[in-house]
Amino acid sequence: MNLLAVVDASVNKEGLQDLTMQRTVSSVPFAGRYRLIDFPLSNLVNSGVNTVGVFPSNPFSSLLDHIGGGKSWDLDRRKNGLFFLPVTQRNGGLSTVGPFAALEEHMQFFTKSIQPYVVVINSFVVTQLDFKDMLKQHIKSGADLTEAVSSGVSLKTYILSKELLIELIQTHRDKKVVSVEDVVNLKKSPYTFNDYEYSGYFAIIDSIQSYFQASLALLDEENRKQLFLPDRPIYTKVKDEPPTRYIHGAHVKRALVANGGTIMGSVMDSIISRGVCIKKNTQLEKCVIMQKCVIEENCDLSYVIADKEVHIGEGVVLRGTAEQPIVLRKGAIVTKEDL
Repeated sequence: MNLLAVVDASVNKEGLQDLTMQRTVSSVPFAGRYRLIDFPLSNLVNSGVNTVGVFPSNPFSSLLDHIGGGKSWDLDRRKNGLFFLPVTQRNGGLSTVGPFAALEEHMQFFTKSIQPYVVVINSFVVTQLDFKDMLKQHIKSGADLTEAVSSGVSLKTYILSKELLIELIQTHRDKKVVSVEDVVNLKKSPYTFNDYEYSGYFAIIDSIQSYFQASLALLDEENRKQLFLPDRPIYTKVKDEPPTRYIHGAHVKRALVANGGTIMGSVMDSIISRGVCIKKNTQLEKCVIMQKCVIEENCDLSYVIADKEVHIGEGVVLRGTAEQPIVLRKGAIVTKEDL
C-alpha cells in the first residue's frame, strides 16, 4: 500500500471535557466495547494501510494502555506497523486536525518512510472509510489535497503526497497556517483541492450531546449494519470475559449489552459496557453506562452517561434530557444524600 497514516489523537474538544479529563478524545469509550480510536485504526487496516503513526497529547496513558503495540489490529510488526508518537502539547492539543507543530516533532517518521502518500485522519469521527478507494480517486483527480466529505459535511480526513506534507510542515510558520485542516479550509494557494464523497454511516463526536446521540443511534439496526460490516470488522483490545448474566426478573429491551456484566433490573434503549452490574428493581432508560459501573437496587435513571467505574447508591433517581444528559465522571460515587 502506497499510503502512510497519521492518526491525530491530539485534537481537543472542549465540549467533551467531562469525558476527557483523564483521557484523550481518542480513548473515549463508544458502542459498549470500543474506543473511538478503534474506528480509524480498523479502517486503516481494512484498507491495507500497515504503517500508522498515532500522535497523542497528554493525558495519553489510557490510550497507550488500550492500543499497546497494535496487536489487536495486526500492527505489531517488525517492519512498519504502529508507531506511538506523543507530542509535547499538554492538556489537549489544538481543535484542528493535523497540526504541523506537532507533526514537526517527529519528522523522522515521514523522512524514513517509503510511502509516497499520507492520509491524515482524526479520531473523533466514526466512519467506515475505504482509504484504498479514496487514494485512487485522489490520484485520478490530480489535486494536491483530497478531503473526505459526506453530503457537504467534512469528515476531517485528508490525503496528500508525503512530499507536500513535509513542505507544509517545514514552511507552515511562513505561510501562516497551523494544520492540514487549516490549509484545506482556507483553500490556501497555490494548492488544488478535491472532495471524496463518502456515502456510509458516520458520526462526529465533538460534544456530550453528539456523543449521546451517536451512542443511542446505534440502537437502530440500519445504523449498525452500515458501521459494523462483516468484511470490514472493527477491531478492539481483546478482553476474555464471560457473557453477561441475566438474573431472574431482569428485563432488557432494545439495548446493546457487552460481556462480563450482571443484569437484575430493567434496561431499555441503552448502551451497557463490559463488566456492568445493574441490581434488582433498578430501571435504566436511554442511558450510556461505561465499563465496571455498579448501580445498586431501586434506582431510576434516564438520559444518563456514567463514565467508567461509577458507583450509584441505592434508591438514586437521575433524570436528564436528550439535549442535556446527566454526565457522571469517571469513578464518581453518587448517593441519595448527594442529590
